[in-house]
Amino acid sequence: MSDLLDELNSEQRAVAEHVEGPLLVLAGAGSGKTRAITYRIAHLIETHRVAPRNILAVTFTNKAADQMRDRVARLLASRREHGSALEASDGEDGRARPQISTFHSLSVRILRREIEALGYGRDFAIYDEDDQTRLLKACLTDLGLSEKLFPPRQALSRISYAKNQDIGPEEMYATARDADTETLASIYGRYRERLRAANALDFDDLLLKTVELFDKSPELAESYSRRFRYIHIDEYQDTNRVQYRLIRQLTRAHHNICAVGDEDQSIYRWRGASIENILRFEEDFREARVLRLERNYRSTQVILDGASAVVSNNLARKGKKLWTDRRTGRAIGVYQSGTAEGEAEFIAGEVAAALEADGNASVGVLYRTNAQSRLLEEAMRARRIGYRLVGGFSFYARAEIRDALAYARLAFNQRDTAAFLRIINTPPRGIGETTVAQIQALARENRLTLWEALEEMLVRAKETPVRAARALASFHTLIRTLAEEGKELRMPEFFRSLLDRTGYLAVLKSQNTPEAEGRVENLLELVNAVAAAEEAGEGLTAFLDRAALVSDTDDYDERARVTLMTLHSAKGLEFDSVFLTGLEEGLLPHKMSMEDDAGLEEERRLCYVGMTRARDRLVLTFSAMRRFWGEEGRRSTRRSRFLGEIPDKFTERLSSSGRVETAWEGALNSRESIERFLRTTGFDSRLQSGGTSARAGSGSKWRRGSRVRHPKFGIGTVIACEGEGQDEKLTISFPGYGAKKVLPQFAGLEKA
Repeated sequence: MSDLLDELNSEQRAVAEHVEGPLLVLAGAGSGKTRAITYRIAHLIETHRVAPRNILAVTFTNKAADQMRDRVARLLASRREHGSALEASDGEDGRARPQISTFHSLSVRILRREIEALGYGRDFAIYDEDDQTRLLKACLTDLGLSEKLFPPRQALSRISYAKNQDIGPEEMYATARDADTETLASIYGRYRERLRAANALDFDDLLLKTVELFDKSPELAESYSRRFRYIHIDEYQDTNRVQYRLIRQLTRAHHNICAVGDEDQSIYRWRGASIENILRFEEDFREARVLRLERNYRSTQVILDGASAVVSNNLARKGKKLWTDRRTGRAIGVYQSGTAEGEAEFIAGEVAAALEADGNASVGVLYRTNAQSRLLEEAMRARRIGYRLVGGFSFYARAEIRDALAYARLAFNQRDTAAFLRIINTPPRGIGETTVAQIQALARENRLTLWEALEEMLVRAKETPVRAARALASFHTLIRTLAEEGKELRMPEFFRSLLDRTGYLAVLKSQNTPEAEGRVENLLELVNAVAAAEEAGEGLTAFLDRAALVSDTDDYDERARVTLMTLHSAKGLEFDSVFLTGLEEGLLPHKMSMEDDAGLEEERRLCYVGMTRARDRLVLTFSAMRRFWGEEGRRSTRRSRFLGEIPDKFTERLSSSGRVETAWEGALNSRESIERFLRTTGFDSRLQSGGTSARAGSGSKWRRGSRVRHPKFGIGTVIACEGEGQDEKLTISFPGYGAKKVLPQFAGLEKA
């Protein structure tokens, strides 16, 4: 039987064959890093007889984890079918699978077993963004603070960043430089108290509490480290401080860590990722070996060379030289439009042409900020081009789905404050804000959960208005009934009962609108999702955990032919053609990062990520004029410095029709190209020598090469003169508007 690793290239094979000790794999874009990791895991199991339960692989998205898990399973199954040594290891360990998951899913698994050591119940809830927002609003009420002064989502964002930096409310308060930060620290502290009282964790807590657990019990950390004897961390450049601490805890019994990443694709500093983690890997693990995956299987060489030229200007990098067998390919297209609307129209036209030329082509239209999508969407719709916009609501983020899941959560954990508040009057059942406020007040005064306060109000029913008391009693009975059914019914039956007993479906159906019908279909699809989960052996708690951990990119449909998305969302994806838009100072690089060296380097990496998504064609676009958010009219822009970092030999300037511009046409779109055109055609020397061939007539004041100002198009350069007197015509190139023929006697021209 052939060697398992014969299917790898030499670089990938070196990764797979490294077994003991720390390994840093610097994997360039499109270099097959997932393939190297999956074969390494299979090699450990087949050749070195490592029990699957002793192998851990961690990545950042559920989608990536699912793909890696499936590839390892298929690879091992294929080897068994062909009679490999794996047959001899069949048994409990042989049938087990390696632990392949996200950081958060791994933490959930550990906490479900061990969190009681921190004083939480194993039935803790995981709060999503809506739950967190409700809870934070309650904290503001507790502290007598205004939502206008401390917008909940803004406060949560700052708290989340602090958590990812492993900063607690006490440290935030101690290091505060202003009164607002001190107040935020108080909100943070109250928020943490309320989460604990509800036996709930938010997304960031999943990692923090796991690290806290291991800090409190080093022997427990040692135990998990001994279990996971071979650890793989994908996208190591995206790890934050808390993830870094967790990794160090899991490697305390050994240093068998394979960290795979690309410092040139570290683009999540804004959410706490630290590029320093990958840059200092060899300091953390002194005996580390460093291997590079530099062979690219995605892009043409010209695309790789152009992207590498940009990112090579960064200082915070280890460096690599990407190469490919695809030596030929079209140059990187560069297009300047006069306006942002024109930029969008150009891209839509090019997308339409690409789809017409190849019925299976995939196209990615990438931009720095979500707000840039509006014009692109309008241009796509105008040409009737179907597209998928990444960044909209995912299935589990829809209100009706969250409502249904909140009912299930409350049925299984009556301490779940966020779920309680979300559905106590959804759908409407006569429990108004006043009654809810009374429940919250009773809970605060007597240190009760909201559920316990509700039960106390039912005991004091005479003190509550009759209608409200009946509604509360009905709600209490409903949740109790669902709690009992949850123990007895299969998951799909439970959710069908939930939708029926709550009256949610009935209310939507009675509305008899297309929107309501769509929401009904979503809820019915939820039942299908639950059924599929049950068939896969997943229990309700695991299903709720997974639903809480879903991200926008997890439901990305790779079959979509045209995709509009931000550069951050595009990481890890690839397209036949990529249009990278808005390469202007203030957009890419973004104005919020331009004054900071580290921020500017991250913007450059973001540009590099966008460029390396392209397989066959890459087009970079920018606009001379753009409407900026909150401003009236347009204002001039400056093209991105990143464009200037790409050598001319890798680019071709495109005209509005998508054709490659000739030397003449190239002179129509920027001052630099106008000057280059005049030099290469000799007109500048003729002007200097006083030649008359560049003049329209002996009486004309206009010369070829003259700088002029037009009242509408601004400053331009005369590139052609013809006729005399009243018949005199000038062809003038205005950057951003192209060439315009004008009659100088009517155009209102001035010398610039």
